[in-house]
Amino acid sequence: MSKTYKIAVLPGDGIGVEIVPQGIKALDAVGAKLGLHFEYNEALIGGAAIDATGKALPDETLQMALASDAVFFGAVGGPKWDSLQPASRRPETGGLFPLRKALKAYANLRPVVVFDALTSASCLKQEAIDGGLDILFVRELTGGIYFGQPKERREINGEHVAIDTCVYSVSEIERISHMAFKQAARRRGRVHSVDKANVMETSRLWREVVTEVGKRYPDIELTHILADNCGMQLLRNPRQFDVILADNLFGDLLTDEASMLAGSLGMLPSASIGDEHGGLYEPIHGSAPDIAGRDIANPIATILTAAMLLRYACDCPDGSVMVRNAVEAVLNEGCRTGDIASSGDKVVSCNEMGDLIAQAITNSEL
Repeated sequence: MSKTYKIAVLPGDGIGVEIVPQGIKALDAVGAKLGLHFEYNEALIGGAAIDATGKALPDETLQMALASDAVFFGAVGGPKWDSLQPASRRPETGGLFPLRKALKAYANLRPVVVFDALTSASCLKQEAIDGGLDILFVRELTGGIYFGQPKERREINGEHVAIDTCVYSVSEIERISHMAFKQAARRRGRVHSVDKANVMETSRLWREVVTEVGKRYPDIELTHILADNCGMQLLRNPRQFDVILADNLFGDLLTDEASMLAGSLGMLPSASIGDEHGGLYEPIHGSAPDIAGRDIANPIATILTAAMLLRYACDCPDGSVMVRNAVEAVLNEGCRTGDIASSGDKVVSCNEMGDLIAQAITNSEL
């Protein structure tokens, strides 16, 4: 008997309400092909939840997420809520961050894949990415400067100052390091660990712990690289990278840079996973309020996020591959949303792209 998976659906704000339905189309198409069943339960989070309940993460949303097999997430935030004080009331710091923490989702997996059909959309020279590109970022998600205390504003010597504190423990670094090495073992066997050990005490501890963990994986090649150099090397020679291990801040910044290798933020999915829950699945882009409501957002990152949900939360790698192949097939046919379109491409809407990819899944052979 096939299992029914409980999926907490949290579209959030901005384009979140437009892209999440496209990912659900892909899940349903795979379910129909492979006999999987999904039970969707939708709830508010972020700015929409603040407007309706006064809280970015309502209690009922949190409880539903904890009781689910996976959380399918859109995006949160926007100018309307950017100035809320204290900062813990805002959609990101009051909604998304505590949700990740509650799910104990400490590892953010962010694949950066350049499809052959989209090499012309990349910001890099053609020769740097010919034949495509495949890098996996493993970002620590629940520690570091985003969560360290104190985090406040205060008066010092009569001057107003702001304070953010970066804190990492050995256990936090160990568990994310194991995740990175295990992922590398399934791929090409290389880990680049990112830090600023030349200037930061937390990075010096990071490098020490990653080195010790790496000794348990003798078949994996470990390279330490400073964050600024990593940013340069991603543009200079991205093919050298297989798995990139980074802390919360550096992982956030570098994956946004790496999105331009793929041509658009609208192409990059992510999975936030831990050891106790199926995980939270979200595209890495934001709520894009400037294009919200216009049906022009690129849903491919969200659809590829659905593929990650199938792989990690449902233990269905065949379904994950099916989604990725369908995305590639539609791109090979020349269909594009506006952000990745070139001359001669067929420009389609967000909703149309979702339909095309779902249909490609339906038409695919098992």
